[in-house]
Amino acid sequence: MKKTFTKFLAGGMVASMMLNLAACGSSTAPENAPAATEATEAAKAAAETVAKADGGNGTTLRISWWGGDSRHTATLKALDEYMAANPGINIESEYGAWSGWQDKIATQIAGNSEPDLFQINWNWLWQFSPDGTRFVDLQELSDFDLSQYDQSLLDLMTIDGHVLGVPVSSTGRVFYWNKATFEKAGLEVPKSFADILAAGPVFKEKLGDDYYPLAAGTYDLTILLTYYMQEKYNKQWIVDNKLNYTVEELTDGFDFLKSLEAEHVIPTQEKLTGDGADSLDKNPNFIDGHYAGLVEWDSSIKKLVDALDQDQELVIGEYPADYGTPATVYKVSMGFAVSPNSANKEEAAKLMEYMFNGDGVETLGLERGVPASHAAQKKLEETGALAGLTYEANQTAAAHAPFQLSPYYEDAALKDSAEGAYQEIMDTMSYDGADSKDLAEMLIEAVNEVEGK
Repeated sequence: MKKTFTKFLAGGMVASMMLNLAACGSSTAPENAPAATEATEAAKAAAETVAKADGGNGTTLRISWWGGDSRHTATLKALDEYMAANPGINIESEYGAWSGWQDKIATQIAGNSEPDLFQINWNWLWQFSPDGTRFVDLQELSDFDLSQYDQSLLDLMTIDGHVLGVPVSSTGRVFYWNKATFEKAGLEVPKSFADILAAGPVFKEKLGDDYYPLAAGTYDLTILLTYYMQEKYNKQWIVDNKLNYTVEELTDGFDFLKSLEAEHVIPTQEKLTGDGADSLDKNPNFIDGHYAGLVEWDSSIKKLVDALDQDQELVIGEYPADYGTPATVYKVSMGFAVSPNSANKEEAAKLMEYMFNGDGVETLGLERGVPASHAAQKKLEETGALAGLTYEANQTAAAHAPFQLSPYYEDAALKDSAEGAYQEIMDTMSYDGADSKDLAEMLIEAVNEVEGK
């Protein structure tokens, strides 16, 4: 197994190397931006997206984000409203699905060609800016009100005293169940792992081999493993930059994951790959109820609900507590950062203020999860918008998250969907039926390599 591990860790570091390069250094992003060390003065000038005209008018800002269709629609509407209220400001939007988005941003940052303002994942701060200098310190921008955010969240966006991004929202992993499919199988939605394991054979017998109580990709399996370990052993996943579990404890965790496949609770990774969809909201088996459950971020659930056929119904499930106290994975959902290459940093700050603390809050709603801004929460509460599945799921997750997540939990060398260690380890488990002890040793080595760098 050691040989296999070396192979995938080296491969999984490809994306991380791109991020390290970035740290040194319309609707589509440049695919072949030059490395920062090779950028010419002309390329650097081009990266300064707009020149500011006299009086502050005639300014163009580039902004980028990823998400589903409903997030795109709401964000574009908010930006149109901002431009209508601010003549002379032109906003160019770059947006798309999550798949491949991190690589695009890494390429842009490496070439100093990123937008003025762009959506980021919390962990990117450590990958792109380990010394705290690659993004603008928001404390230097007078037009954005940082006082609307809890200091505990700002601390998570701070490296070496520099506040590098706005903590737009926090999010946790939540169990969701398709009530219609469970009723079709003659079952109530699960409340425990025992219920989940018992549902697998019932689905197979009553609904057929192609029905499963739960669907989980390789990263979802990592989340489930983390949840199981934190609940059963009452220990935080990472302590002092090391995976905080023994080989024996993690062997038990992988045995648990294997039991989900063995009991027909989840489809194999081969089955999921064969579905031909890169996310569940695009997978026909999820859309029509063949896959009747998932463990998903509360901030992402709307696109999955919107994707379901009309006769399907997704409900929030209870956190299983068979082995101890529930301990879900919880983090800053996403942020926004300002490029140091921008010629219009204060204008970018004004746009962020509008989107996350000001009038744009109502238009954006909960499309990026429950806002962290106190001003935003107050606005949405007054209009009755601080309600619904996303809000309820977020409140549930926040109440069952006793442990802090490491910013390296989603490092590209671990999470990358093509060559990350999580992908390779879970595929090795599912495709090859590898020994649980070997899998545990592989995970410890991969995680400690990333945490210790």
